[in-house]
Amino acid sequence: ALKKAQRSDALPAFDLPADIPLSRPKTGDYASPVAMGLARFAKMPPVAIAKQIVRHLPKAEFIGKVEVAHPGFLEFYLDPGWIARQVDAILNAGDKFGAVELGGGKRVQVEFVSANPTGPLHVGSARNAAYGDSLANILDAAGYQVQREYYVNDTGTQMETFNRTLLARYRQRFGLAAEIPADGYAGAYMLDLAREIAGTEGDRFLSVPEDEALEQLGRLGEARVLDWIHADLDRMGIPFDLWFSERSLYANGAFPQIMRILREGDWLVEREGAVWFTAHDPKIKDEVVIRSNGAPGYFASDIAYHYDKFLARGFDWVIDIWGADHQGHVPRMKAMMRSLNLDPDKLTLVIYQNVTLLRGGVEVRM
Repeated sequence: ALKKAQRSDALPAFDLPADIPLSRPKTGDYASPVAMGLARFAKMPPVAIAKQIVRHLPKAEFIGKVEVAHPGFLEFYLDPGWIARQVDAILNAGDKFGAVELGGGKRVQVEFVSANPTGPLHVGSARNAAYGDSLANILDAAGYQVQREYYVNDTGTQMETFNRTLLARYRQRFGLAAEIPADGYAGAYMLDLAREIAGTEGDRFLSVPEDEALEQLGRLGEARVLDWIHADLDRMGIPFDLWFSERSLYANGAFPQIMRILREGDWLVEREGAVWFTAHDPKIKDEVVIRSNGAPGYFASDIAYHYDKFLARGFDWVIDIWGADHQGHVPRMKAMMRSLNLDPDKLTLVIYQNVTLLRGGVEVRM
């Protein structure tokens, strides 16, 4: 409308400022002080500018009238008939009311919560869940094909510690002396797990080799913890399309191919008996991919998982939602994308900050 008024010589020619301060309307459904912000440029009274803007405004079915109020406000009133018609539009559209097609059907994966199956969800994980689900809902309403995914960290050092802790608690249930590992899980829920498993399985894990007992007990304990996590998320009304097992990354045969890509691209170095990922950037710390004992490091799983997301499943955009303790991991993840010949901008890493709560009068950050 401003440019139209200038072209018709109703307003003088001047460059429109990049920023005009706005304030909340006191009358009308919407109001704008733009005419007052333009007065010094047009060298005209704000009311006169506002009247010319109104004169040149295009018709819109949702606007009933536009008035000029002293000292130069433009006041917009919605058309009552248009408002009434929106009731039917809202009822007919249901949950899809307000949806747009900005995403154009592009496939986006939102991976969130992904708490280790070594214990129940806590408040920090619940905050991640609320954030991730809200973001997924917004993207869905914006026209993207959204997949909600929970990454189950069911292998690695933390699961080994979980298994050792559970075996010790299980043995204690039958009166045997068993020490909890120094880095074990001390929560009372481990006692509950041991009691449940002892009640359903009896003492049969006392008579099998320790490595078998660790594996079998661990699988039972992991399944029970995942049941708890499922139940908590169900109570929050947060669905997932896929629960993706970390173990599956090494069972599908893709990992040797990934290592070949990294070696050919000069992204791996051998040092101290281990294989390290290097971004060739002094600001990005090298990370172990294959430990000295031959086992994959946690960053190996990150690489394999994102290879699967982009190259195996073909997502156009991936969003990972992580806690603040992963902040320093972001540059390495971007380097990982480059190592796989992927556009780093297609991976968005959302970091949410910790909050401080009180537990028994003591501050707890999570």
